[in-house]
Amino acid sequence: MQNGFNDTFLRAARGEKTDYVPVWYMRQAGRSQPEYRAIKEKYSLFEITHQPELCAYVTRLPVEQYDVDAAILYKDIMSPLPAIGVDVEIKSGIGPVISNPIRSLSDVEKLGEIHPEEDVPYVLDTIKLLTSEQLSVPLIGFAGAPFTLASYMIEGGPSKNYNKTKAFMYAEPKAWFALMDKLAEMTITYVKSQIRAGAKAIQIFDSWVGALNVADYRHFIKPVMHRIFSELREEGVPLIMFGVGASHLALEWHDLPLDVVGLDWRLPIMQARELGITKTVQGNLDPAILLAPWDVIEEKAKEVLDQGMQQHGFIFNLGHGVFPQVQPETLKRLTTFIHEYSSSKK
Repeated sequence: MQNGFNDTFLRAARGEKTDYVPVWYMRQAGRSQPEYRAIKEKYSLFEITHQPELCAYVTRLPVEQYDVDAAILYKDIMSPLPAIGVDVEIKSGIGPVISNPIRSLSDVEKLGEIHPEEDVPYVLDTIKLLTSEQLSVPLIGFAGAPFTLASYMIEGGPSKNYNKTKAFMYAEPKAWFALMDKLAEMTITYVKSQIRAGAKAIQIFDSWVGALNVADYRHFIKPVMHRIFSELREEGVPLIMFGVGASHLALEWHDLPLDVVGLDWRLPIMQARELGITKTVQGNLDPAILLAPWDVIEEKAKEVLDQGMQQHGFIFNLGHGVFPQVQPETLKRLTTFIHEYSSSKK
């Protein structure tokens, strides 16, 4: 804690000793809060993210309500795509739908570049508002990883199997790597602008990359991820990697120039350590457990904490995002428990 600023999360991300285990929750902004639901009755996600005052309010609300150790910017991984020429619409009950999907190298070559100050000024204004005036904890900025963004751009929307994406990857390698390069450039530029605006850490979400095996990840994805993290490393903020259903890739992530390996609920922290992961880990309570009775939640949280605290460099989180059905009181109680239990064991 420096001048009222709680930097516990940042210190844990760097593998330093902390007085207690810091905690934040993926999708903590919005989802289950009644105040957020009231806002969503009036405004769409697009409209909220385009109004810095409103977006800052949604972002800081869980910090005030739950006493978590970091805020994560409220926005969508699709936010930067329109700037490069992707016609994307977030459809209620479906998710992102893209009306001009990528089908060829010429489609990739038509994609433009992002100029954050001109294309997404509302994102940067929200960050500045939060970090200069409103938050006493670090703000995590984020971006979607190239594979996950590419899967939406090729499939035209959400997919259960990513068959079109993988077929494009295998059949059109030149176009695939050109697309990876375009998305890497966009991601690096976009994330650096978030850091300049005041974001103190960055999480890259590769939500769907678990669809790939290790050999394909190494060939088609890892080089572009290495480039992204290498360039972001120059900014001097902690870098976090997270994906779902991607436990088989955890060691590949550990090999990248990043600080924190995010784990979903499928890979126990002790097992990750036994595999050779020595960097800070973040995770990994199954979010479904938050719908169970409190004694179950406490027991399962204790299991995660006992494994995570066996060495420095642990951030408590969920193994994926908060469900809308989770009660805000549950998250507040869980945060208190994590802080108290971990400080008693330090």
